[in-house]
Amino acid sequence: MEQITFFENNETQPLAARLRPQSLDEFVGQRHLLGKGKILYRLIESDQISSMIFWGPPGVGKTTLARIIAGRTKAAFIDFSAVTSGIKEIRGVMQKAEENRRFGEKTIVFVDEIHRFNKAQQDAFLPFVEKGSIILIGATTENPSFEVNGALLSRCKVFVLQSLKTEELKDLLTRALKSPLGFGEQHVIIDDNMLEAIAAFANGDARTALSTLEMVVLNGEAEGDSITVTKETLEQCISKKSLLYDKTGEEHYNIISALHKSMRNSDPDAAVYWLARMLEAGEDPLYVARRVTRFASEDIGMADPRALEIAVAAYQACHFIGMPECTVHLTQAVVYMSLAPKSNALYTAYGHAKRDALTQLSEPVPLVIRNAPTKLMKDLKYGEGYQYAHDTEDKLTNMQCLPDSLLGREYYQPTEQGLEAKYKARLEQIKAWKREHEK
Repeated sequence: MEQITFFENNETQPLAARLRPQSLDEFVGQRHLLGKGKILYRLIESDQISSMIFWGPPGVGKTTLARIIAGRTKAAFIDFSAVTSGIKEIRGVMQKAEENRRFGEKTIVFVDEIHRFNKAQQDAFLPFVEKGSIILIGATTENPSFEVNGALLSRCKVFVLQSLKTEELKDLLTRALKSPLGFGEQHVIIDDNMLEAIAAFANGDARTALSTLEMVVLNGEAEGDSITVTKETLEQCISKKSLLYDKTGEEHYNIISALHKSMRNSDPDAAVYWLARMLEAGEDPLYVARRVTRFASEDIGMADPRALEIAVAAYQACHFIGMPECTVHLTQAVVYMSLAPKSNALYTAYGHAKRDALTQLSEPVPLVIRNAPTKLMKDLKYGEGYQYAHDTEDKLTNMQCLPDSLLGREYYQPTEQGLEAKYKARLEQIKAWKREHEK
């Protein structure tokens, strides 16, 4: 592990490294944290930095922000990778930090991908964070609530960094074309629509956006002092055909609608086509997986309860391995949804219940099914007469669970489709039993 020189720029480095911001004024995005007067901005400006964790997707500036903080606070900065380091390296870094502290110098230890450290490795930082030998800044793409030890997490402030917006990425690309650290010394001719397409393709990742721009410029058509980037060059470099697909505009909603309605119409071929249209244009696979998960309950529901399991599994697969490998998992889910029997009974059940809930928000819970944890509540007859279904022979009771004004309401109306026919028969048996045992 070595202490690195703060900010190095030379023309042999990738574009993203050359354009790495060196101040908060140059930093793109995260206005909810770094806008004038916002909390992280105030902490940096007042030099009141404590240990913290940056949680966010790739390419949003976690490492850059840590370096800016180190430069702004005049602290020693040690870059530490959780991928290549172990307990021995941690101890060496902590010893160096302790020496710096004795000489009155702060040390910021930046740990990239901190979620990759195991419990013992994370625990090794604890005593040094507690006594102030180091200011720990961790970066993670995973939820720190699950991936960082509770003891360490409790000693760190957690800041959530967001994916960059398309317009922010477009501004960054424009800056790269003008900056002497980028292509400012060259005459690059590139259409504004192409810059927007690159920004959209990057899916919130500044590093991807700059790397793509660098690739298309290097492969552009040189003529004299000019470099021209054509649409063909752009398509060839990123292997995308639908470059003008707008993830936030009308076409986005048109195509997700086409996918949803193709699955509803039990047309797997059309569904797979619209799936491919979105993914090959750079759509976030997790967005598609979320919509498929919604479909599993809205349009299939109890007709095939396993559809929800398939959809959730596809979402997890997309999260685990990402593009392009997860395309096959989404295809499996989309085909399954298309072929499954259809029922919107759950969707309509909630819609009817929602209408009643909104118009009768003050309707009291029947006393018989109220919770009674205190003597006062028991004295007020909370829970009096409650019937425990498991104690009955048929595992059924005639206890009233709806408010008086809603007695007799039937929100769930099962269909005869698929397995829902089985649940319909069960529901009819239950209702018949209750009619037979009416008091």
